Formats: sequence, structure tokens, C-alpha cells
Amino acid sequence: MYLSYFGLAEAPFSIAPDPRYLYLTRSHQEALAHLLYGVNGDGGFVLLTGEVGAGKTTVCRCLLEQIPDTCDVAYIFNPRLTVEELLSTICVELGITCPPDNASIKVFVDCINAYLLDANAKGRHTVLIIDEAQNLSAEVLEQMRLLTNLETNQRKLLQIILLGQPELAKMLEQPELRQLAQRIVARYHLGALSKAEVGPYVRHRLDVSGTQRQLFPEALMGQLYRLSKGVPRVINVLCDRALLGAYTQGKERVDRATLARAAHEVFGQQAAPTRKTLYAFSATLILVAGGALALGAHQWVQRDTVVSTAPPATEEPAAPAEQIAVHKAVPEPPKDDSGPSEKSSDTLAWPAEVPRAQSAAMAYAALFRAWGAEYRGGDACQQAERAGLRCRTARGGLDELREANRPAVIRLNDGDGRAFYAALTRLDDRIATLSVGGETRPVALGTLAVQWSGHYTVLWRMPPQGREYIQYGERGPAVAWLSSQLAQGEDGATQSTTNGNPVFDDALMQRVKQFQLAQGLIPDGIVGPQTLIRLNVVSDRSAPKLLREDGGS
Repeated sequence: MYLSYFGLAEAPFSIAPDPRYLYLTRSHQEALAHLLYGVNGDGGFVLLTGEVGAGKTTVCRCLLEQIPDTCDVAYIFNPRLTVEELLSTICVELGITCPPDNASIKVFVDCINAYLLDANAKGRHTVLIIDEAQNLSAEVLEQMRLLTNLETNQRKLLQIILLGQPELAKMLEQPELRQLAQRIVARYHLGALSKAEVGPYVRHRLDVSGTQRQLFPEALMGQLYRLSKGVPRVINVLCDRALLGAYTQGKERVDRATLARAAHEVFGQQAAPTRKTLYAFSATLILVAGGALALGAHQWVQRDTVVSTAPPATEEPAAPAEQIAVHKAVPEPPKDDSGPSEKSSDTLAWPAEVPRAQSAAMAYAALFRAWGAEYRGGDACQQAERAGLRCRTARGGLDELREANRPAVIRLNDGDGRAFYAALTRLDDRIATLSVGGETRPVALGTLAVQWSGHYTVLWRMPPQGREYIQYGERGPAVAWLSSQLAQGEDGATQSTTNGNPVFDDALMQRVKQFQLAQGLIPDGIVGPQTLIRLNVVSDRSAPKLLREDGGS
């Protein structure tokens, strides 16, 4: 109902587990890393638990998008089955042929074992993912353990990932399941969002849904956290109802009263009879209010038609994927000859004479200039890809940016809580140099700590083959490039594969893990964006640096 009214391309707070909407907090990153470790591991069980609505299934869907081509996956999301039914489902998911109308557990197991042996001989890895695993009976769990008995000298032939509510961990503490518990090679519990993570979570979902407007003011985030306890699914339901409430009342954004009324509706709490202003989410109310809403929406649209895709000056500036038109050339930042020894600013404010709605465009223009490229407005990541670059948007601290050693676009807040974007072009022990509204500003790190939200976007150069992931078991130029890059970080040691068709084997994975450990990354052996960025730092001498050549100390 409210999508066109708020300028949304799709519903931002759907409870469907769409991996595009996954906001990767540090906890979600670690949960995903555990699952990826399970996919690339040597067998056994991986356990991911979390409260209802914490995001386990969404993390799993994100995992499925990163499954290596050499991996076969059976995904079971309704495990309230008997042993025979579960084994039959596994066969269907993996395309295993069994005698028709078979009901024998032994026949099912023999068919699965034959399949696993054949897959291993072909260099393929098999993973079984069971969602809502707290619904499994002890008998079924024991049968899952028996399936993992098939193994070679190096690895087990079946990896099982169990996703479930906290009761699952308690089930596995039972004495009769102790053998299975001993085979869990990695476990992680996914908790709720912290109070500080609720605001970025809401903004992330709005960004993905296509709006640049701050529909939920920052001042509401504490109330939203108290109402939802930080549970993502509850946040989604509350925000969806609150947007509907704002729509029915003709408001441009959600306010505190509307959010409170949404909570009454969601949690089934009855308001006092005298509070007749509580809205009802019903067709009758919407029809009655339709005429007034149409007029209000018409006036709202007319007021915003000057720059239809840019947020009002009082709103939070657009995210990197905004379709913002740059109506004038972005001014070249003045030459900064003073260096980091210049007295830094105590506060950092957006220049009053420059429209705040252009802050993202100007910041990305400065970032692209550092790479010798031109930013033309619109989706920065898509433009970076056309220039042979990639972008990584994340939330972290200065240590991550120092390790990446690349200029970044960061999101800051004024003293009044309004946000704007700046380009971080240099970082020293005590001073950060930023391009803000076309001006170069040195800022004390203490000031940056107060004003920076932790969100950043960096650009980096892809490997020659343009791959964001190099998978275990792959062969060819990408693997040769990986081996040579690792050698540069190994004091020039000649450890790279020298034949014409190198393979990403166990020895190369061990080198990857050693590199990741030295770089402060999770040593999971997965060559993805984070690892590629660090390899890029080691090898790409022509890229712009965030730190001074002497190390920035």
C-alpha cells in the first residue's frame, strides 16, 4: 500500500529471508564464516543456533549464494520427519536414484553412501543443510551421525550443517547424543542486534529497497530497540506496520506515536477505549482516508519534484546506490600543502553553502579521482566495476581501513544528528584528512570517533580475471595469480605452482589460511573480497594509499 507513497521499489521490511537485505553485523559475519568453514571443511557437523527471528535462515540463504561450483547441497527446511522420510528427502535433493517405493533404511543409506563415494572420486564435496533442526528427533539425529561415518583417510564424505533454535544445543547435551556432539567441528550462537546496530540495520534495508529518505529518524532507534529487543524479524514487522501507519495518517516519516501504535498492533496489546486515534490496518480505514491521502501525497510529490531522487536538505543523504544527478561539476578540492601537521578541526560540519543532498556524490567524486577515474553520479559500485574496480561497503573501525590502506567514503553525523558523506584520503596516528563538500579538512581522530558512524566504502582493483571468489579445487590463471600474490607476502618465497594448469589444492589453502591469520582475518581458507583486498594491498603498488609511504606513523 505505501510503496509508491514513500518512493520505495519494494517492501523494505519483508520477513522473507532475502540475502540482499542481510545486514552483516560482526555477529552475522562470524556466523556466515562458520557456515563457509563448514562447506569447505573436512566433514563433521557445524552448528548454528539463534533465537527465533535472529536471521539464521537469511544467513543460510547468503551462504547458498556463495557455494563453490564443486559442492553439491541438499537443503532441508522441514525436518519434522521420520528417519525414512528424511533419508528419502536427502536422496531427492541430491538426485540420488533409489528403488521405487523403497522404505528400507538400509537401502536408502546404501544409495547415499554409493553417491558420496562417486562424488568424492570426481572431486566433489557434499553438504547437507538442515534448517529448524530443533525439530529433529533423537533417532533422526543419530541416523545423521551414522551418515558421517563414511570417510577417506583425509576427510569425511558428508558435511552436515544444523541450524536451529537454542533448544537444539540443549538437545545435543543429552547423553544419548554425546557421540554426535563430539563431532561438531564448529558452533556459533547468533544473538539479537545491539542497540547501536538497530539504526544501521533499518537504514540498510531502506537503502536496498530504493529510498534515500530517512523514514525512521535516529531519535526513534532507542524506542525501536526497546520494543523489539533487537530481534531482526520483530524489527521488520514493527517497521512495516509503522510505515503503514504513517501512510494512513499522511505523514512523511514515522514518529514516536506512530511507532508506539504499531507496537500495540503487532503485540496484540489493547489500547484504552478512549484512545480513538489508534489507527486500524483495515481496508475500511484506508478507503475513508483515501481522499485526504491522495491530496497529501500530491502536495508532497509536488514539493519534491525539483530533484526527485535526492532527499530533502533535512534528510539523511543518499546511500552509495542512489540515482542522484550531479547537476554541476564537483569542485576540485583545494591543494593541501600543509600536511597532517596543520591544526585539525575540533568539529566537522557540512558546509552551509553546499546542498547537503550532494554530499554522497561529492564524496564519491573525490574517491574516484584518487583512482584516476570519473564519477558521473548514480550507483558508485556499478561505475567502479566499469572502471575495472570493485567496491566494498561495510562497517568497522580505523584498524580495518589502515589494513586496507585505500581511501574510503565514510558517513558522518553533525552535532544535531544529521548525516553526510566525506572522502577519507589520508590517515595518520592522530589526524585524518577528509574531503568534505569540496574542501580538504584535517580532523583529529578523537573528533572522527565522535562523528563517524563506522560505515565506509573502499574501492579496490580486481585480479586480472575479474573474480570476486577463487574456489577450492579450481584450476587455471586465477589460481596461478593467487599463488604468486601469496608468494609476495611470504618474503618472496617461491611456493607457487609452476605447472601450466595450477590447482587450488590443500597446500595452497594452507598458505591462504596463513596469510589470512597474519592479516587479522578469519583463517577459513576462503578467497573472497576481504582476502583479495588484502592481497591487493600487498601487490598493487599503483593504487592510491590511505597511509603515507613511510607507514603513516
